Formats: sequence, structure tokens, C-alpha cells
Amino acid sequence: MSSRRHATALETVSVTVPPEALEAYEAALAEACGTIGFFHDEEANLWTVEGVKDQGAHEAELAAALALAALVTGVTVQPVRRATEAEGWLERTREAFPEQPVGRRFAVRGTHVRTPPLPGRLTILLDASVAFGSGEHGSTRGCLRALEAIAHRRPRRILDLGTGSGILAMAAAKLLHRKVRGTDIDPWSVRTARANARLNRLGDRARFVRADGWSSPAVTASGPYDLVFANILARPLCRMAGDLARHLAPGGTAILAGLLVSQARWVLAAHRRHGLVLEATLREGPWCTLVLRRRGAA
Repeated sequence: MSSRRHATALETVSVTVPPEALEAYEAALAEACGTIGFFHDEEANLWTVEGVKDQGAHEAELAAALALAALVTGVTVQPVRRATEAEGWLERTREAFPEQPVGRRFAVRGTHVRTPPLPGRLTILLDASVAFGSGEHGSTRGCLRALEAIAHRRPRRILDLGTGSGILAMAAAKLLHRKVRGTDIDPWSVRTARANARLNRLGDRARFVRADGWSSPAVTASGPYDLVFANILARPLCRMAGDLARHLAPGGTAILAGLLVSQARWVLAAHRRHGLVLEATLREGPWCTLVLRRRGAA
């Protein structure tokens, strides 16, 4: 999930759905919108998913994706649209993106933050216009905390699958002093991640390529991996469980996120069928991160 280049005329498209329909409608809006956000109404137990896109763009894709989400979930909602000024949207994004301390080791900050960096932490710089993967989302925070917990293993071959802003790949490169490969199917995400790597002066320690998951030779040729991040969505994680197990080195670790606590059981079951074992479960609000390991000596 990522942020694409913003035109002058933008619109925000939003839907409000129950938890069981969140994943499907998030994926539907992602078909047309470059930026996705989540908001939880705890009292009503409803989720509002918002996407920002160019006005009039990708209308056919959005309509088809929303129809599919309704078919899959049995929940039909009418999207709400409102005009969004590019400059006002960016300013609101900046206001909602203060420096984020995460875990014990990391601090994530936008380029607009002018205060001195937090002492004693590894600082990850991001462009403030990148909404997802900026450190405030529970799935991103869970992955960073999981990285801290397994850092003592010193994994050598590291993959960030569905890299988005590149935050997890950059964090691993900084913490472990290793070269990390990040991939994403979205070309704008790849460009954004490369720009963020330059901001963080990582040189060739964080390299990003466009790839369609495990089907790409650019991904499989560099394995087997000692550490794989996959901060995606529950259904794709289940579909890719066999591929992940095949390309994870003996003793290797997989950090899976992008799933709600209610989805963790069936994501875990899919990976257990392929021989992976659960090491830890980390919760950040309604979001869950799974730390799995392949049996065998590292």
C-alpha cells in the first residue's frame, strides 16, 4: 500500500463496513486509490476505509472492485466521495504524521519535522506524503517490534515483500547492517521506496525492484531467505504460504502482518500446513503480527 503522485484535483472515496468486510473493501479501494487510511469506531465496531485518488480516474476499476467486495462479503455499501484539495490534503497528512517512536530502537519521522531526532534511536526518514508505512499503522509498528526481537539472529538474506514506502527494508538495513531487497507490484511504490532510501543515505544496502510476489525471478533467484517481511493482507498471505515456506531457509524467520487479530488463526493455519511454526504474536490495537520460523538449523 502506497502513495502515488498527486494531481491538483483529488477526491476522497470512503466506505464504512463491519470488521469482517474490512479486508475486501480495503483491497477494492486500493485498486483505484494511491493512498489508503483506516479509522475504527470502537463504539459501533465499524471501520471506515478512505482512499485518495485523482478525480475521475480509475472509475471502471473502482466500480468492479467494489462490486466484487460486495459479492465476496455479502456487505453492500455506497461509497461516499468528497473533493480534496491537494495542498490541504498534504498539510493534513503532515499534521497527522508527527515523529513516531516505535519499540525500543526506532523512530520514524517525516521530512517536514524540524525538531532534533530522538536520542538513542535509529531514525527512519520518510516523505510526509507517503501515508501507509509511516510508522503509525499497527501492522507497520508490529513488524518493527518483531524485527527488534529477532535481530540477534543476524539474518543475512532479507526480503521485504510488498515493500510500500520501504520502511521495513530500510529498518532492517539500518539495524542489521545488511543488504535488503524490497519488492512491490506497484511501480510508484518502488520509486517511492528508492527515494526514501536515498533520503536515509542507505546506498546499496536497500535495493527495490518491481516484482509480482514469488512469481518473479527477481525474488526467487536471491533466496532462500533468512528473513522475510510480508506486510500485505490476510488472503494473499494465505495464498502465498507454500511459496514462502519453499523460499525460506532452514531456521529462517517470516514476519507476517497486515491482518486483524480475528484473521490471525486462519493465516497461521495456512502456514502451519507448510511446516512453519509460530514463535510470537504481537498485537497493536486490532492489528496482529505473526513471527514464524522454518524448522531446521540456521
